[in-house]
Amino acid sequence: MTTTDVEITADLVRDLLREQHPDLADLPLRLGARGWDNQLWRLGDDLAVRLPWATDSADALLRKEHAWLPGLAPLLPLPVPVPQRLGEPGALFGRPWIVTTWVPGEPADRAPLTAPEAAGDLAGFLSALHRPAPDGAPAGRGRGGPLAEHTDGFEQGLAETVERGLVTDPEAVRAVWQDALAAPAWDGPPVWLHADLHPANVVTADGGLCGVVDFGDLCTGDPAYDLSAVWRLLPAGTEGAFYAAYRPGADEATRRRARGWAAAAALGGLLVGEAGVHGRPGGKATWGPPARACLARLVATV
Repeated sequence: MTTTDVEITADLVRDLLREQHPDLADLPLRLGARGWDNQLWRLGDDLAVRLPWATDSADALLRKEHAWLPGLAPLLPLPVPVPQRLGEPGALFGRPWIVTTWVPGEPADRAPLTAPEAAGDLAGFLSALHRPAPDGAPAGRGRGGPLAEHTDGFEQGLAETVERGLVTDPEAVRAVWQDALAAPAWDGPPVWLHADLHPANVVTADGGLCGVVDFGDLCTGDPAYDLSAVWRLLPAGTEGAFYAAYRPGADEATRRRARGWAAAAALGGLLVGEAGVHGRPGGKATWGPPARACLARLVATV
């Protein structure tokens, strides 16, 4: 990770708004969250300002959202943060930033999905999103491609989680990955993917799914990558309801690949969670519990 050279404060955000979008500058402003790539500042009741702060890649991700998400958002059945304004780099802040709509709710790493109907809601969202992408649509950062290209990363993550005492049966976890590798590859057209459906990127209310945020990794590829969310997000026992509602459907091979992606993501979540518990940079303690639950479910259903 890296950090921006300029400290992001409420005064800086307001100055940026006054300079480039003065009609928004006097709205109430408060810090919403510090994410992996961006800081999120709540602006009034209906808007948010997102500014890159912790990764060099965040600039391109924000520009990608601004370019593509407004066209996709009207097709989606759940609220998403639709870009409204673009802030260009300048003397005050040398990186791009965006103003989006605000999506109310609590992140699922803090308020998990518990309502059975969440399975159908997530299926409806992904059914609407997973449409063939147009020419020129962005490719992923290694997401949505062949699983085999990620075996080294999976094995590294598994070894580290074992070393830290976070995984006690590595062979059971590896069996999930190996089964996914053995599944036939995706041979359909590349479809739109959210490509980052971890619990902190969906929002909930009363146990139900009420929005999806952070489309910085929006890309095209194998739908199995997003379908890993069945294991990462949904209440246990709702997998069948999800796949019954998902259109145009997912064959057995796609479901197997989705399980592999979920296992790899769960290992990463365990490490981020453990780092958060011990106060290490980049750690988020709330990521640990959903990752443990995901891995336990996967291993139990090999």
